Amino acid sequence: MRKSAKSEFTRRDFIKGASLSASGIMIVPRHVLGGKGFVAPSDKVTVGIVGAGGKGKENTAALLKHKDVQVVAIADPAEFWDLKRFYYKTTAGRGPVKQMIEGERPKENVKEYLDFRKMLEKEKSIDAIMCSTPDHTHAYVSLLSMRAGKHVFCEKPLTHNIWEAREVQRVAKETGLATQMGNSGHSTDGIRETVEYLRDGAIGKVKDIHAWVPVSRWNPTLQGLPKGTSKLPNNFNWELWLGPREIRDYHEAYTPVTWRDFWAFGCGAMGDFGCHDMDAAVWAYGLGTPETVELKPAGYNDSEISPYGEIGYYNFAGKGNQSPIKLTWYSGGLRPEIHEALPQGYSWPSRGTMFVGDKGILVNERGNRAPKLFPESLEKSYTPPNPSIVRSNGHYRDWIDAIKNGHSASSNFEYGARLTKITLLGVLSLRLGGEKIYWDAKNMKAIGLPEANKFIQEPIRKGWEM
Repeated sequence: MRKSAKSEFTRRDFIKGASLSASGIMIVPRHVLGGKGFVAPSDKVTVGIVGAGGKGKENTAALLKHKDVQVVAIADPAEFWDLKRFYYKTTAGRGPVKQMIEGERPKENVKEYLDFRKMLEKEKSIDAIMCSTPDHTHAYVSLLSMRAGKHVFCEKPLTHNIWEAREVQRVAKETGLATQMGNSGHSTDGIRETVEYLRDGAIGKVKDIHAWVPVSRWNPTLQGLPKGTSKLPNNFNWELWLGPREIRDYHEAYTPVTWRDFWAFGCGAMGDFGCHDMDAAVWAYGLGTPETVELKPAGYNDSEISPYGEIGYYNFAGKGNQSPIKLTWYSGGLRPEIHEALPQGYSWPSRGTMFVGDKGILVNERGNRAPKLFPESLEKSYTPPNPSIVRSNGHYRDWIDAIKNGHSASSNFEYGARLTKITLLGVLSLRLGGEKIYWDAKNMKAIGLPEANKFIQEPIRKGWEM
């Protein structure tokens, strides 16, 4: 049973139950000594859900598997979404998610809010926030929540633009709160094995990496913004959903899920999957700022809507014994050529990553699964190294444990922001029509491209300043 707000406040902010021993020494409970945001290992982590759409429902269901987590409140501008025609194959929104939680935990009453800011103001017992909103509100939710002393889990990409990524990274470091970006593949054993193989030199020196996803647009026939307006769904606050974006008329082409197609709200296929499918490469080689980025759109795109697909090139400088690395990105069904080291009859999976070394290749199917070495003779002769990366107890569990023990989750906002900035440089090139970006990280500028500034730090509607 959830404790009252009064008792929760007392538990977290005062020396509750402290007693004087015979010697007159005050005995202070451990959680009082832990500092801001500390949750004692024996306590439940209380979570507020921000964003109860398809991914928000999935994330909430994952949290409910942990008995030491309690969802106390939900905030979302929408009461209900029918997602049966999308890959979620379900219904979502505040109503269905509340019903799901209370169905699994009938003794735990869940509060509902339209505006997550009201939730932060009213629900003082909340320890942590899970943000599963559209991309354009990730930074706003994360920054306000951390400044309120809340631990934060935020979906990928961590932010919608590069300036936001830098701000979220900075505030996370300043507050020291437990954070995790929602690229769940980062917590698999497969990606750890891949990184260990690559660092061990399983395929020798790597100079070329290829990553591909099958994703295309949700609105395949639309060119530019939709025409006209649509009737608002019942119990949906469109202005609140827009958040920091300027007010515009509602159209059904924008929601649900399909917002990813529009640059104002989403980041296309690159933004959706970059933090998944470039993760192994960034992790294995400590990749940071690329020297150049150039992504070419495939099919129709303009200043408002993302392309059907893309092919692009990241160039990273060499450092130490590491050679320069070229990473090629594909979406919309585009894939690399079949490598000569692959067996006859091999065909690419719809999604994957290939690392090309001077001894052979490593293929990581779906971006996060166990590594496969080719040619097959290399697979048979190679002795995998002993594990050197700590195995994960699960993406959500690691965040919960970070909240309780003060250790960092592996895809914390320091790492998540770095991976997001690399991803968003590709998005920036696309938004500029495929321009080649020479990036000045110190000054946060695309050299010689002043028109990029409006995408690097986007305009913010009054009242939503970050």
